[in-house]
Amino acid sequence: MELRLLRYFLAIAREGTVNRAAETLHITQPTLSRQMNQLEYELGVSLFEHQGRGVVLTEDGILLRRRAEEILELVDKTERELSHSEETIMGNITVGYGEIRSMHRLAEYIASFCEFYPLVRFSLFSGTADIVKERMDHGLIDVGLMMEPIDAEMYDYIRMEETERMAVFLRPGDPLAGEEAIRPEQLAGKPLILPHRYLNIMRNWMGPYFQEENVRFVQNLPAMGAILTAMGQGYMLSIEEALPFRDPAKLIAVPMAGGQELHSILAWKRGQPFGQAAESFIRHLKAQKA
Repeated sequence: MELRLLRYFLAIAREGTVNRAAETLHITQPTLSRQMNQLEYELGVSLFEHQGRGVVLTEDGILLRRRAEEILELVDKTERELSHSEETIMGNITVGYGEIRSMHRLAEYIASFCEFYPLVRFSLFSGTADIVKERMDHGLIDVGLMMEPIDAEMYDYIRMEETERMAVFLRPGDPLAGEEAIRPEQLAGKPLILPHRYLNIMRNWMGPYFQEENVRFVQNLPAMGAILTAMGQGYMLSIEEALPFRDPAKLIAVPMAGGQELHSILAWKRGQPFGQAAESFIRHLKAQKA
């Protein structure tokens, strides 16, 4: 019985629905349902009964919840005790990342690591996947969050669960602001602000409606493009979650109809010697996906 499955089980018991538990765990509902089916199969018992739109624990489920809480409390206590001798770990970890949805998960990993090693300092570098990869190759970045497509042959990595979607950013009063999704033909002839790394993806998405003369700005990161969009200088095509502190009164994001969904990886260079702090952080990352 895996500890991860026990944590998933407790999340469902706590939230009362598989959907809400999946949201708190940052995994999909089908994935969580499959994991619980696996746990019930291994144990040979039913743990939940459906009640309305939620679930309640069976008698076996109630027993497992009590035992699971005891087991995980002991595991967490043991991990804290064993890591106590390492609390003096100091040093600097350089982390590079693209400004994408998975950045939120990376921040969670960093925050949980800092609880164990409060004396470690992080140097944070934002850039496109190409820039992060180049700096990793030169030993300037220890761990990098990069959006695919990326050549990861020289790296060890964990794949992030979040899906990155492309969206059109525009002003709230724009005629296209009420659309559920924006089609390529709706941007024909309009000034565009495009991400340099995904120019070909944007060209392919727009197809015959793409005209080079309508590309007013090309950028690597979205901050300046967002300001220009809010000023009415164009329509910015970028990652939907690229601007976590976006003011919806000035800028909104509408999904691209049929837009490509992308994924990201959290990687470190294979065979590269790391300092004690970076080694500990990489072990921490691996443990999150175990």
